[in-house]
Amino acid sequence: MSFDKADILIVGAGIIGLTIARELVRTGHGDIVIIEKEAELGVHASGRNSGVLHAGIYYSPDSMKAKSCLNGNFLMRAYCKEKGLPLLENGKVIVTRTPAELPVLDELFRRATANGAKVEMIDERQLAAIEPNARTVERALFSHYTAVVDPKAVLKSLRKDLEESGRVTFVMGCRLTGIKGSGIAVTSRGEIRFNRFVNAAGAFCDKVADFFGVGQQYRLIPFKGVYRLLKKDAPYTVNSSIYPVPDIRNPFLGVHFTRSVHGDVYLGPTAIPAFGRENYGILAGIDSEAISIAWEDLILFMTNKPFRNVALSEPAKYLPSVFFKDAARLVKELKPEDVVPASKVGIRPQLVDWEKKELVMDFLVVAEGEGVHVLNPISPAFTSSMDLAQGIVTQYF
Repeated sequence: MSFDKADILIVGAGIIGLTIARELVRTGHGDIVIIEKEAELGVHASGRNSGVLHAGIYYSPDSMKAKSCLNGNFLMRAYCKEKGLPLLENGKVIVTRTPAELPVLDELFRRATANGAKVEMIDERQLAAIEPNARTVERALFSHYTAVVDPKAVLKSLRKDLEESGRVTFVMGCRLTGIKGSGIAVTSRGEIRFNRFVNAAGAFCDKVADFFGVGQQYRLIPFKGVYRLLKKDAPYTVNSSIYPVPDIRNPFLGVHFTRSVHGDVYLGPTAIPAFGRENYGILAGIDSEAISIAWEDLILFMTNKPFRNVALSEPAKYLPSVFFKDAARLVKELKPEDVVPASKVGIRPQLVDWEKKELVMDFLVVAEGEGVHVLNPISPAFTSSMDLAQGIVTQYF
């Protein structure tokens, strides 16, 4: 197998690219080349998420997210057990902050039940037995199937499996720069001929699709997820995860508490409009697209009320006091001095239907010619990945 040709070329070695490659190998395909612009795995979204395996609670039952999330959860948990990877199977609670959120909690129970998730509506006494420091108004939702993994450990294990199969070659530090004619990819390390192509480019999926003239009506707008940490010696803790009732008109779940597989308790993430696809710092990662992204944000702000609500409320969470106030609404006790900065920060690459000026709420897979393009690979994409990969390979290969 050489770097200059492949039967199947996959762009992007995040969780989507790796699980599709895994499924291709499992179904007998070979001569697969995966190119990745970074020198190592997990530099961006797949390695920066909270590691939560979701359970299909939030998603409309007719959506791809709903159909893939729960089975993806089961497949990923089984994989972690098979490989001896870190795994916490301790569920999560979704709590209400005001009485006005109770009808939405009921809607989440309805969706979860329709999607096959194991959930219970619990009262404050039952909540205290699960998460002693969590607070709610009247009742909360307990999800049995929610789990937590180590995303980078999963990525590393998948790569090892793929390399040991002898059917997959990784070319790291290799950026796709264009498509030349039919079946020739132009990269920073030369040309690669291919028969089939998989766009698993994450935050750059729209740019890659544009090389093929696919998805012209869509634009990608980045949102920044900032996290903080609960001090290890805080006199209160979190056993699993504590989530708020979200605004289900937007694809964001709100600042929450999650215990990682390594024992750290993270608070976050935010959903702050960012000015670059890799804008992880205040200024770091602001790129040549910043002006166009700002203009698109302004247009959405004027035309899309749910986006406007996010744009007005989320940026203030850069301030520790505002972040703290938001998180403190989920628990009985929390002191500002017990919440400290965390190095973890991510970018959520949110797809927008520019013709409708609406955020795309579901996954989107577009197959045209020799290419299969995985667009809008946002949460719960990590959870759904193994199920999505099965569906994509079955349908398109």
